[in-house]
Amino acid sequence: MTPTDNSSKILVTGGAGFIGSHTVVSLVEAGFEPVIVDDFSNSERSALDGLRAILGRDVTCYPVDCNDAAAMDDIFQKEAPLGVIHFAAFKAVGESVAQPLKYYRNNLDSLMLLLELMPKHNIRNFVFSSSCTVYGQPEQLPVTEATPRLPAQSPYGNTKSIGEDIIRDAVRAQIPVKAFALRYFNPIGAHPSAEIGELPLGVPANLVPFITQTAAGIRSSLTVYGSDYNTPDGTCIRDYIDVMDLADAHVQALRKLIESDETASYDVINIGTGRGETVLNVIKTFEEATGMKLNYILGPRRPGDVEQVYADVSKANQVLGWTARRSLADSLRDAWRWQQKIS
Repeated sequence: MTPTDNSSKILVTGGAGFIGSHTVVSLVEAGFEPVIVDDFSNSERSALDGLRAILGRDVTCYPVDCNDAAAMDDIFQKEAPLGVIHFAAFKAVGESVAQPLKYYRNNLDSLMLLLELMPKHNIRNFVFSSSCTVYGQPEQLPVTEATPRLPAQSPYGNTKSIGEDIIRDAVRAQIPVKAFALRYFNPIGAHPSAEIGELPLGVPANLVPFITQTAAGIRSSLTVYGSDYNTPDGTCIRDYIDVMDLADAHVQALRKLIESDETASYDVINIGTGRGETVLNVIKTFEEATGMKLNYILGPRRPGDVEQVYADVSKANQVLGWTARRSLADSLRDAWRWQQKIS
């Protein structure tokens, strides 16, 4: 099915966030018409300005909480989207440990509301933002979609596992929804224009924003947590995927659902590069790609950190016809340009 003017709207919850805003760009480039729903509790309205600069026009945005049943019902009625990509969720691991009920209520109630409203408005295509956190520390690498899920290390991670189960059970009950849960690994980078990128609130929890803030002088130094792991240089290994590659994967997943003749379906797919990078290699690559020297120190291990995890992405290649195209150096250069813009 090819999107047309009257059947190409895609509801993007959390569309002003890091991954959501980049996916909005990819949707427009693919001929879809994104409609953002975002209450800006974990994002900034400046993302809309960035989108306008990239796209040359405004994107429809409803400043609404995805748990507001009446408001969401009205949006579905007015916009009649072809599908939904669901990013909206609280995502700070530490905060979720301190305030678990806040996370369970927000992240799970909003998902269930969407699954109730979609059949009511005859909307079938659903892409869910899941995470590689569902794998914990796997016994074998790389992880495939058949790798057992382990107990989550945080309430945030648990909401992703439970969210997957909710969608699976809804489809088994013959709720007429076709869904993919995309398990992403570590999103990094920014749009090459430097008009949108990652905006961590407070001290960054992720490596790359901490690197760029250290390079910009916002942070005095970067601590590498753990240098005695069983890895080539003793530091943790992760699969870092460019946010624009990740955005493109959502568009491909959406296309596959639209093309499918099934009434109800559910599947999970890993989205990563298939390559594991150590923390020290990311630092070295950043220095080489940008010419900036980083002040970093080697510190003790951080409780709860997984030693290494990276994806087997053959299913994404085969089912979605998607593969990551951007290099680690490209992603780090884009992240640095974005940091320079906002510093």
